[in-house]
Amino acid sequence: MADKACTNCRKIVEKGNTCPICKSNELTTSWKGMIIIYDSENSKLAKEIEIGSPGKYAIRVKG
Repeated sequence: MADKACTNCRKIVEKGNTCPICKSNELTTSWKGMIIIYDSENSKLAKEIEIGSPGKYAIRVKG
């Protein structure tokens, strides 16, 4: 089964049909690229792309 990405916050969801970050059920399998954030508080990249919690995120999401 392909991982899905949330169309709102770009979080990659491996199980289920609800995003654990924004609680949206608007998920898509049409995404490209992945970024993994380990420490969102000290990451300049996470702040620049407005990611507030650690995890896997899609770089580009179509939905």
